[in-house]
Amino acid sequence: MDIYCLVKNALFLRKKYTMSAANIPFQTTDWEHVPTTTHPGETGEAYWKTLQFGDLRIRMVEYSANYKADHWCAKGHIIYCIAGEMTTELADGSKHILTEGMSYQVSDELSAHRSTSEQGVKLFIVDGGFLGSK
Repeated sequence: MDIYCLVKNALFLRKKYTMSAANIPFQTTDWEHVPTTTHPGETGEAYWKTLQFGDLRIRMVEYSANYKADHWCAKGHIIYCIAGEMTTELADGSKHILTEGMSYQVSDELSAHRSTSEQGVKLFIVDGGFLGSK
């Protein structure tokens, strides 16, 4: 599934399942011009380029080599791997590898997770209220 389909599906679900949908007029995004914020992990760093539309958050995220998240996350996400590889560990101890061209989807509060990347990874991530567990 490509990035266009992920965003289209996310916007459809958001419209269908949330009461406070932000109106987003057609626009293109040149990610090279979106400011980067740095988020330290337990090891390594995450670099986020973020667009926010109401409670819908769209990000281009890169994890540095030797990245390990500094927390367990219970938030829902749709994550598409653009390049590289990462491992997502669930609270139940299972581990899942995401490589280029793969995605994963999870709703809020259903599967606490944390990510690591040995060589670094580039991700496209969509999250927001439409991923709230029902």
